[in-house]
Amino acid sequence: MSLTLLAAAAQAPEPIYWVNLGLKNYLFRLGSFELRWYSLAYLAGIVLGYWHLSRMIKSPGAPLAQRHADDLFFYCTIGIILGGRLGYATFYTGGSSDIPSLWLHPAELVKLWHGGMSFHGGLIGVLLAMLWVSWRNQLSFVRVADYISVCVPFGMLFGRLANFVNGELWGRVVSGPLPWAMVFPDAGPLPRHPSQLYEAALEGLLMILIMIPLFWKTRARFRPGLLVGVFTAGIASARFTVEFFREPDAQLQHFAQATGLSMGQWLTIPLILLGLFMVGRALTRPELSTRRPIEIT
Repeated sequence: MSLTLLAAAAQAPEPIYWVNLGLKNYLFRLGSFELRWYSLAYLAGIVLGYWHLSRMIKSPGAPLAQRHADDLFFYCTIGIILGGRLGYATFYTGGSSDIPSLWLHPAELVKLWHGGMSFHGGLIGVLLAMLWVSWRNQLSFVRVADYISVCVPFGMLFGRLANFVNGELWGRVVSGPLPWAMVFPDAGPLPRHPSQLYEAALEGLLMILIMIPLFWKTRARFRPGLLVGVFTAGIASARFTVEFFREPDAQLQHFAQATGLSMGQWLTIPLILLGLFMVGRALTRPELSTRRPIEIT
């Protein structure tokens, strides 16, 4: 198999070498401190999402006020960080993986600079944050989720671009000529799919192009569950598709070979089904009134 891949690589066009792009995983260094692009990506996604949410709630029919958006900004930030890290410890370490479980080394869980964030864990963290804010303020959770779902793709776009800048989470070895095939420094000599860019395009840019017009140009926001259903099915389908080109995490190679699908794909299947169910349910129910309710403070 290795000889076949080497022979195919020798006949393919000259690949792009990631090291020749001059990318650095940090913006600047000050002593032992580094301001990393990955941290800035999270920050940019959260801030842009907060700004857009603040604009959205000024439109007719909004289910929450600015003070609720402020709470969501705070708690969702915590949910992304804690959920992403704990999800990585749960889904991608221990068990059949080749990495010892982080749950056995709690001190390592707080070392975010060592890497390891789970999309699905971050999603759970955001859901718990929305549940808390919705319950505490007696808001409709589904309608809050509708509004938040429009803003999430900003973070997905920036996060995946940061993965590319870091030269991590690369794709599988290409099986034929591919003009944009790339050799990553820690992935061996063979050209691979730049799957981080595929994810940025599908999970980020494409979902932005779907969700933003769906909110501003249609009446989707008046059908509870429609926006979050489209987002859930769309981003899960995008992740499922990209996993065919993305190299499975090193510690889960055996799992992917044994089951035929990667861990990321198995985790997205329930999300696709849930999203489709929510879309169907929303379309069969009547629209809400466009009259904005009076807020009681």
